[in-house]
Amino acid sequence: MKKSHPIRRIVLASAATVSGIVLLLSLKPSTGPAGAVAAGTPPQQSAPAQESPQGGTGQKAGATTVTGDAAQTQYGTVQVRLTLADGKITKAEAVQAPSGGHSTEVTDDAVPKLNQEALSAQSADIDAVSGATYTSGGYRKSLQSAIDKAGG
Repeated sequence: MKKSHPIRRIVLASAATVSGIVLLLSLKPSTGPAGAVAAGTPPQQSAPAQESPQGGTGQKAGATTVTGDAAQTQYGTVQVRLTLADGKITKAEAVQAPSGGHSTEVTDDAVPKLNQEALSAQSADIDAVSGATYTSGGYRKSLQSAIDKAGG
């Protein structure tokens, strides 16, 4: 057959089209925040920052709880709550974190590590968790906000 023979072009175009369709169908759909909104699930609302002067279940006397501002990331909202006693961080926890699809796995792995980093560093100068770059960045931002609200 000649190089520019019409049947050859038709066969090549058909093979390319079929290959493209197979590749598209093999992609796994992402269920990030945009997918959740499209599916009818309401987006997470960020709670206003809360500060409680003292006490509470499981807190030492004189402990203060401060919630940082919610930080928006590519995969969802991250918000950190700190418990402080005598000017030291005694507990760090993410009250909001990305979820849905692969984000849930990443969050379940990253958040405990980030909480521990915050306790160890006693500041927002913490290392990012490998594979959770956006979540780590949002965590640091909310953590710094909580530290600022606590007075330093």
